[in-house]
Amino acid sequence: MIKVFLLLRRRPELSREEFLERWGVRHMQLVHRTASAMRIRRYVQNHPLTHPLGETLRASRGARAADYDGMAEVWWESFDALAEVGNTAGEIAATLFADEQSFLDLPRCEMWFATEHVFEPPLADDQNQPQ
Repeated sequence: MIKVFLLLRRRPELSREEFLERWGVRHMQLVHRTASAMRIRRYVQNHPLTHPLGETLRASRGARAADYDGMAEVWWESFDALAEVGNTAGEIAATLFADEQSFLDLPRCEMWFATEHVFEPPLADDQNQPQ
């Protein structure tokens, strides 16, 4: 499984509420309708949260606050499956891209591919078991 991460910044003329309406509702519905043709296995939107604990954790690490309006994850079975989209669903991909241009400041967004390397902590019941 591969996925692409997109760190998103909204167009400057959009308020945060307008951005979330376009991305979080309208674009989500468009992705939902086209996911099969696009061979998307999973689509996740991550909307930033503001909480005092966030500032405390950032300060304790000397980190800065993120300057993004959201993060999207799009999953495909493989690079081959993603490449096939261009052959079978190019017009649909163009529709998604056109919609993204209406709410994203694309030159200020970031994108990269990744695979997961998962650590799963032991279940609470397993913590007292000898190793």
